[in-house]
Amino acid sequence: MILQQYKIVFAGSMGAGKTEAIRSLSDIPVLSTEALNTDQERHSKLETTVGIDYGEVTLEDGLKIGLYGTPGQSRFDFIWPVICQGAIGAIILIDHNVENPLTEIESYLETFQNYTHNIAIGITHTDEIKTNQDTSIYKDWLIQQDLYSPLFFIDSRKKEDVLLLLEALITSVEVNHNISV
Repeated sequence: MILQQYKIVFAGSMGAGKTEAIRSLSDIPVLSTEALNTDQERHSKLETTVGIDYGEVTLEDGLKIGLYGTPGQSRFDFIWPVICQGAIGAIILIDHNVENPLTEIESYLETFQNYTHNIAIGITHTDEIKTNQDTSIYKDWLIQQDLYSPLFFIDSRKKEDVLLLLEALITSVEVNHNISV
């Protein structure tokens, strides 16, 4: 039985670190739906999420949050609205090394803003030198779009990075909606 008080969805591109982010935060063993990756052109990782990842984290104040991960491939986009039902917000993770990361952000924001207006963005893999894209492109793009979503450069494997992103999202929800989560 799932007894979390709140639900947050992790979405974003394949290989951006959604499953790893949930694993790094979760207080319980993560339920994951990993399968053999058959889309090696898109990402060379061995396995990929094909359903839902689920974990839970209890914050210092006792607040329990359900962490739900979506599959990153657009062929599974039919499940995204189902996963987002009842969510207080979404964390979108984007791999800095994809060919067009701004296109990825734009696409995921456009889609997930249909399900929630509470979104935080995490840019991952900035420590890998696979691209010469400057990280300032994200801040500049958000300003040009007149968007004010929290944006952080994170390592999905580090609990403190993902927790910072989660807490920024919760703070954004509290401020924007004048509610206490």
